[in-house]
Amino acid sequence: MWLVCCLISTLVACTAQDPQQPPATAKPAPGVGAAGAGDPYYPTDGNGGYDATSYRVEVRYNPQTRRLAGTSTMTAEATQTLQRFNLDLRTLTVGEVEVDAQPARFGHRGSELTITPAKPLAKGSTFTVRVRYGGQPSREAKSGVGQLGWLTKRSGAVYALGEPHSASFWYPVNETPRDPASFELIAHVPEGWTAVSIGRRGKTSSGDGWTTFRWKESTAIPSYLTTLAIDKFDIRQSKLSSGVPVVDAFAPGAEDKKALASRLDEVVRFLSSRFGSYPQKSAGGIYLDVDIPFALETNGRPTYAPWVSLSVIVHEYAHQWFGNSVLLTSWSDICLNECLASYAEWLWAEAEEGADLDTRYQAEVEIASADLWSSKLYDMGRGHEFDGVYDKGALAMHALRAEVGDKTFDKILTEWAAKKRHRNATWPEFERHVERVSGKDLDGFFDAWFRGTEKPAERYLYPGRLSK
Repeated sequence: MWLVCCLISTLVACTAQDPQQPPATAKPAPGVGAAGAGDPYYPTDGNGGYDATSYRVEVRYNPQTRRLAGTSTMTAEATQTLQRFNLDLRTLTVGEVEVDAQPARFGHRGSELTITPAKPLAKGSTFTVRVRYGGQPSREAKSGVGQLGWLTKRSGAVYALGEPHSASFWYPVNETPRDPASFELIAHVPEGWTAVSIGRRGKTSSGDGWTTFRWKESTAIPSYLTTLAIDKFDIRQSKLSSGVPVVDAFAPGAEDKKALASRLDEVVRFLSSRFGSYPQKSAGGIYLDVDIPFALETNGRPTYAPWVSLSVIVHEYAHQWFGNSVLLTSWSDICLNECLASYAEWLWAEAEEGADLDTRYQAEVEIASADLWSSKLYDMGRGHEFDGVYDKGALAMHALRAEVGDKTFDKILTEWAAKKRHRNATWPEFERHVERVSGKDLDGFFDAWFRGTEKPAERYLYPGRLSK
């Protein structure tokens, strides 16, 4: 995600835990999946007891009524014997639930959909959950970076995006980055409208005044990287030089971004030269005309606001490696995504624009405020995940590069991207990886830059060639 410093106010839905479920910190009762996936910042997000492997979401949306009707099918494996389990779903009304094609009892309160199958699910068994639901999706009810959910324009156009929450606003999901799954979308919209999502585009069909769009992402990804955008898009299709299919979607009023979008192959080739081969099976962008305060790295097809620039595209495409392929485990690990993507902008400026990064670093350190230094980059606390990762995060990565040397730094990034390709990772794992590759004890450096809340000591602030 790329953040605009001047945030607009956004709306956030209140979440409530199903009283039938135990607290996320408590040991779940036998046969009951935990009410949360284990992230201490968002203890009721996601659910325990199963591992989702795929989602197939079919929706019908009418821009005039602004109502959504959906049927979602999750395939999962039970990691324990399950008498009941939960999915995350906000505000929408559930009409029917089936587990393995058999009617199931359910209760829906707050953001928790509690499901009791007709018979317990055996540990290790594969099962399917089909949920029929509908209503008017909402958006978040308090301000925060990434907190949008379901954004509706006056025209009836809609965009589903947000971080850490977005998917549960429009389909039932195990909403945690700890449980990535493949994703398929079938979207029915009135003729003249277009539904865009992630993954590869399938066959489009029309009939009875409606058009059906199909999208499929076969790579397992966290649910916040899925999206649905419905507008009167101008669609452009092409390919990267590597052969990966590209779909760009331009909302009315965003047509002037086509020249910028045409530079994508250049960006991907550069990032591939630094981080290894492009890890996704599709590419492109969704260019909006509504002034949201962030861009989001929706998988293989980032979503952009009108203020998008080339550096923002570099940032969001760096996420296709760091965030979308190397997946975070907890939201406290967000520096794995944002610090590295922010520094990718610096690398682009150095290689393609001739920027002197040492000079840039020293200048930014000189003007840095106490607020910048007070932001922790790891284990920063709920609600502070994005406070420092864009500015202090880039400075920290340049200091790390100076500490270990250019060749070692490049090796660190390429080996990390390869080692953790399409896998979850934690920030402490990255620290151990850096120490292994560099052969250096960097505990003091990491404590000063990533856990500290004050300006780093001189030896960490100006390491290696940055030394004054």
